[in-house]
Amino acid sequence: MHTQEAFAPEDDFTAKWTRADARQIARLSDPNAGSRENSMPASLTMPTVPQDFPDMSHGAVWVWDSWPLTDENGDQYSVNGQEIIFSLVADRSLGFDDRHVFAKIGYFYRPALIPDEQRPEDGGWTYGGLVFEEGVTGQIFEDQSYSHQTQWSGSARVFKGGEIKLFFTDVAFYRNPDGSNIKPYDPRIALSLGKVHAGPNGVSFTGFDEVIDLLQADGTYYQTGAQNPFFNFRDPFTFEDPAHPGETYMVFEGNTAMQRETATCDAEDLGYRDGDPYAETVEEVNATDATLNIGNIGLAKAKNKELTEWEFLPPILSANCVTDQTERPQFVFKDGKYYLFTISHRSTYAAGLDGPEGVYAFVGDGIRSDFQPLNHGSGLALGNPTNLNFLGGEPFAPDFNQHPGHFQAYSHYVMPGGLVQSFIDTIGTHDNFVRGGTLAPTVKIDLQGDTSAVDYSYGNDGLGGWADIPANLHMLTAGKYTVTVSDAVAERIRDVVGPRFDDYLQGKPVPPRTKALIERLIAQYGG
Repeated sequence: MHTQEAFAPEDDFTAKWTRADARQIARLSDPNAGSRENSMPASLTMPTVPQDFPDMSHGAVWVWDSWPLTDENGDQYSVNGQEIIFSLVADRSLGFDDRHVFAKIGYFYRPALIPDEQRPEDGGWTYGGLVFEEGVTGQIFEDQSYSHQTQWSGSARVFKGGEIKLFFTDVAFYRNPDGSNIKPYDPRIALSLGKVHAGPNGVSFTGFDEVIDLLQADGTYYQTGAQNPFFNFRDPFTFEDPAHPGETYMVFEGNTAMQRETATCDAEDLGYRDGDPYAETVEEVNATDATLNIGNIGLAKAKNKELTEWEFLPPILSANCVTDQTERPQFVFKDGKYYLFTISHRSTYAAGLDGPEGVYAFVGDGIRSDFQPLNHGSGLALGNPTNLNFLGGEPFAPDFNQHPGHFQAYSHYVMPGGLVQSFIDTIGTHDNFVRGGTLAPTVKIDLQGDTSAVDYSYGNDGLGGWADIPANLHMLTAGKYTVTVSDAVAERIRDVVGPRFDDYLQGKPVPPRTKALIERLIAQYGG
């Protein structure tokens, strides 16, 4: 049982995503689903994405993990009329599966406040280029002999005046020409500071010319390369805890700090109730390679208001002998509850467990809680169409019997109002599939208590616009002044002044009297 009870962020309580929890996923699956059918409930399944998808970068780059500009509450911002996202990108001269060690952070922008149905099919994004100049992110590594230096996922916080704190994973690989490791790779959670310049003619940045090394895995709470050369330590997401105003925290992906060769799991990791006739024993599980799968979700706390100094806290969730990856964790706050989201692959489940590629979610009363897995205790919130009666194969070689949507989308990010964005990996069957490298259609999930469900009334039978990542707050910067307008305020002002308000938001010239009226209305409506 999981109580959802909250504990102080500094406490040493760590919630367990147990094997008993994860086995509920199989209980939700239809054992009679045939070849290429979906065996999972429709309410927890992302609608099937068609193969004829548009390319948001128009052939410029592969695109995968993406994230918007946010504030401390997870609200998403446009700046001076431009929506902005950051994405992992790689040159299309590379094979799609070779992208990971060559990943860089790029950015896209598009005009804000345009209804999805009025945008181009590809979402209307313009690729702005890379965030960092070559060599900037490699400077923090003491050992400069790396063979590859790359940038992985993170999050971006926007502050008054368009100041941006970009948190990301800075990575160095040390490999021989044949791909074997000279020594374990070196991932670090890092920060770079910049400023966005946005207006009707586009978006550019200044700054991002220095990187601050924030956190390295400690070997006490979070596994290191010395403990496991295949460890995970990445994907920072920062926020303020509503219960502790003014305190900034970070969640990230980690692994439980055990030596890979001697790792074990205990009865709490298994999570069975007394008398459960289906219960596994600790000895049975530890005799398998399930002990190689010991993912967790870490927590850190900022030690200064500049967010340049951090300290580790104990992990808030462990998944020992459940899964090895708890990627891109994030919090969504709704109705006084704390929803913890993470993503995981089917292939990273431990021996004896199974579940779709997709989003997993947990609910509690605080950022450190006895988190309850959503949806019948399974944790599954939004999975790809998957048939658990058959193997999955690989994205570059799907299993013959698997549903064409098995690998369709990954790296989901949950946005305000339950919108969810992701990127396209592979769509199709063993004998007819295409690779992705661009963002998928946005979908919507409805959260209610300890359940979630896909909203099939959203978009076209549940599929919204391609690469639709809408801002719900709009920042206007002018000199030392910053004004923020919500969607609701924007609509009320637009009702009064008409399309001139969109011109104002996008920095285009408007008559002085109209400008004065708009600014009075912003003040009146509480923008």
